[in-house]
Amino acid sequence: MSHDDFAFEPVPGLPEALPEGERILWQGRPDATALARASLSLTWVAGYFALLAVWRVAASSVDLGLAAALPQAVPFLVLGLLACAVIWGFSWVQARATLYTITTHRVAMRVGAALTLTLNLPFTKIAGASLEMRRGGTGTIALQTLGETRLSYLVLWPHVRPWHMKKTEPALRAIPDAERVAAILAEAAEARVAQPQIARRAPAAATVAAE
Repeated sequence: MSHDDFAFEPVPGLPEALPEGERILWQGRPDATALARASLSLTWVAGYFALLAVWRVAASSVDLGLAAALPQAVPFLVLGLLACAVIWGFSWVQARATLYTITTHRVAMRVGAALTLTLNLPFTKIAGASLEMRRGGTGTIALQTLGETRLSYLVLWPHVRPWHMKKTEPALRAIPDAERVAAILAEAAEARVAQPQIARRAPAAATVAAE
């Protein structure tokens, strides 16, 4: 029997139903392979073990000859494959548990595989955004928050801009078609911030002048 881990959500990716007048413009999640490369250096790990294998063969071939030295690379290649598999598996779990949402009013990020949380960032609390593109059209959109908004780097990782710990920048990491998503975000934020914010207040008490 199939089971939806997030069936309790009234709207996928959001902890509550959308208020009247708010619409979802885009939803998506990280690409698992791109996330593994961006947040856990999958390419560098694979290259490291490949370099170890080449070094071992080169060092052994001096005494054994190339044909006899080639099997010396096998343990390093096996360890490298296992390490890359663990990294990719972790990234796949993270990507499956994540859902990013852009609405007409905010950016919402449901993140966390073991401990799930949803971060709501109204456009009025976002100072700016930056886009980092990678090969294949994937990219990361980092959000700079206004004022004294404090966010935990460790709690949000890997859904943050790397190494920005003093002022954590939540990020839509390794998303496909990132340039198009950035355009949607920019248009929605501009439209929302341009709207006048009218605060409601209680009517003033009526006064009667004494005759």
